[in-house]
Amino acid sequence: MPSALWIAHVEVLDPEAYGKYAVAAGPAIAAHGGVFLARATRYVQLEGNDRARNVVARFPSLEAAVACYHSDAYQAALAHAKGASVRDLVVVEESA
Repeated sequence: MPSALWIAHVEVLDPEAYGKYAVAAGPAIAAHGGVFLARATRYVQLEGNDRARNVVARFPSLEAAVACYHSDAYQAALAHAKGASVRDLVVVEESA
């Protein structure tokens, strides 16, 4: 089964609230086998909307990434991000 990438592009509006999300989201992501590959590192915006916080995490499968998103632990973390950020999130299965 191919692994999958969770790719988020985020504009943080409320750093304090978003910080609470980040603290709680990490363990929820790890519990589903997610490993961060990039988290708010340097980037170059070539096209589309520029959002200064970019996050990439690898999961064992697309299903594991989606299950993480819908988990109680992640949804509890996400409650802190709502209203504190503008986000785009996609999960992409990696090619074999």
